[in-house]
Amino acid sequence: MTTQTAAPADAVPQPLVVRTVPLDDLGRPGPSGAPDAADLLDLLPSTAPLAWVRRGDGLVAWGETLRVEVRGADRFARAEEAWRAVLAHAVVRDEVRLPGTGAVAFASFAFDEDSPAGGVVVVPRVVVGRRGDRVWLTTITAGRIGAAPALADVVGPRVPPVAPGDVAYRDGAVAADDWRDVVAAGVAAIRAGEVDKVVLARDVHARTQHPVDVRWALHRLTQRYPSCWTFSVDGLIGATPELLVRSEKGLVTSRVLAGTIRRTGDDAADMARAAILAHSSKDLEEHEYAVSSVAHALEPFCSSTNVPDVPFVLHLPNVLHLASDVTGVLTAPAGDAAHPSSLALAAALHPTAAVCGTPTSAARALIARVEGMDRGRYAGPVGWMGADGDGEWGIALRSAQVDAADPRSVRLFAGCGIVAASDPAAELAESEAKLVPMRDALGHDPA
Repeated sequence: MTTQTAAPADAVPQPLVVRTVPLDDLGRPGPSGAPDAADLLDLLPSTAPLAWVRRGDGLVAWGETLRVEVRGADRFARAEEAWRAVLAHAVVRDEVRLPGTGAVAFASFAFDEDSPAGGVVVVPRVVVGRRGDRVWLTTITAGRIGAAPALADVVGPRVPPVAPGDVAYRDGAVAADDWRDVVAAGVAAIRAGEVDKVVLARDVHARTQHPVDVRWALHRLTQRYPSCWTFSVDGLIGATPELLVRSEKGLVTSRVLAGTIRRTGDDAADMARAAILAHSSKDLEEHEYAVSSVAHALEPFCSSTNVPDVPFVLHLPNVLHLASDVTGVLTAPAGDAAHPSSLALAAALHPTAAVCGTPTSAARALIARVEGMDRGRYAGPVGWMGADGDGEWGIALRSAQVDAADPRSVRLFAGCGIVAASDPAAELAESEAKLVPMRDALGHDPA
């Protein structure tokens, strides 16, 4: 494995050899008759697993052929430059030719350019992917082209995930009661005309009895939140309901969420709450800012875009969200044969109003002044990219960071969109609802 803070062409292992071969379907159907994401997750080792899965499809990976760490305002551009340098020295044999086959890298990036968390790009040694009824295996090595890989040769003995045991929680950078004052400061800034909207976040620290086995959390997240994108990159784990951008063969999609109400657990009551959310002027205002910021950021890259007139209500086990799927058709810049890459699109979109606010620069300044913590890679882009530039990037929400030096220590995050009508106590309650997925992921197996 090679680790670098930058990846000039002369520092990349030469050549990288990438082989993708088809596999028989991995497996068993889930309760709905669709493939089960557990099939993919069951392949992962306990050490540094990589994952991007949803509804049984996606990618899992392990090992590190190359790792690149970046910092600062140009972290996205430096990451893309490093990836291009890697590809310039790659020999690729792809027998499947689907999105996610061939050379693939996983990455996550800090929310803020000044965060020491920076960003990391990991080129794995082994990738297994599934898309519908197609399953494949990719190996990425530095050396000569060898025989076609076999799954049995790259998957180690099956070691079941280990539960973290008892979990103790404590306040993070700002105590829960004090965080209401943070929200109040945000509301005051909005009413003073400093910003139209701001997203404020808080963290909670968890201490587990045993070192966290990331696979344990991933299994629980995919079981409880199958409609979300469950991810694992460099100790950052979660199940995000928000797709920052997917780029595939010239088409782009972004799922925007803003406006939230907690579920009660009673179906009739939750249907009534969904109706309230769909007509809430406060939540519709928050949502409109988020959708507008995404549509505006995509405009320079697209020949056409489609922005829904009204949002739909996305039902998750813990909350209801207002959601809109913004789509577009990419256009290549004049004189350039290539579309912008998915990472370039993610960089242009980040940070959206859904995780920062409006106007962006003023909201970022307000966050830095009143939030009282470093978000790290929470609310930053996380996902994967292929050799053709296509890929999928989520916003790292409903997430937690496992401490690499102390895997019994975990930071959980939650954030809320604040507008002039926001109530600090209600926003605190919303943040608690958004912490539920990761609290559940660390909890005991109910069985």
